[in-house]
Amino acid sequence: MKQKIHDIIFKTNTKESLIFDLVLLILIIISVALVMLESVESLNDKYEQLFDIAEWVITSLFLTEYILRIWTSNKPIKYIFSTLGIIDFLSVIPMFVSFFFVGTNALLTLRALRLLRVFRLLKLARYINESNKLVASLKASKAKISVFLLAVIVLCIVLGTIMYLIEGAENGFTSIPRSVYWCIVTLTTVGFGDIAPGTPLGQFIAALIMILGYGIIAVPTGIVSAEYVQQSKTEAASHCCDECGAHKITKHAAYCYVCGEAFEEDEE
Repeated sequence: MKQKIHDIIFKTNTKESLIFDLVLLILIIISVALVMLESVESLNDKYEQLFDIAEWVITSLFLTEYILRIWTSNKPIKYIFSTLGIIDFLSVIPMFVSFFFVGTNALLTLRALRLLRVFRLLKLARYINESNKLVASLKASKAKISVFLLAVIVLCIVLGTIMYLIEGAENGFTSIPRSVYWCIVTLTTVGFGDIAPGTPLGQFIAALIMILGYGIIAVPTGIVSAEYVQQSKTEAASHCCDECGAHKITKHAAYCYVCGEAFEEDEE
């Protein structure tokens, strides 16, 4: 019985496990929708009792799922402290924490705690297979993106300093840090408009920075896209971790990228 429940919860290659994943996915979506609807004051005033009942029912189901995952896991401690385990815990705990808050002064804190229920949305990542490839692509791009961001920071410092010298305090560039702030805002094409160059030379440099911003935005996108394509080419097969339920683990992986569980070598 325990092994059967384990297979349904952690695996994805059976009809029962697919139905379980689908039901859980629907519950997550409903739960997040309830949190959003509760934030609408008119709806919450009218349907507050209905929302509370629905929340407790869904929380009870998530708690049951969480307990079953711990009970059926071969290494429950690893699951509890894994990323998915922590997310599962955060998705149920806010409702129960409310029992420890008594008195009107605690109501504001309670409302803040209830916002933690949006952590249930993170449980969706478990059912989006492509998300693992995206995460792997971001990790593989980490060094390149770090170098790129460092270059952007240096560029902003240099251009900010130049603008400080050209424009001066009379045009709002009262210090180098403030000028660097303007450069970052302009380079990212946000353009708050709280500071603007007043001299022709400063406006010319600002125009160049704006144009440069479009090119800079494309660089990290290209880096991640290239790594994503590479991940797609090298991912010949995948499987699911029996301990934490992580999906899309590459065929020759020695350990689970979430909980660290060691995999047995596939026989060729």
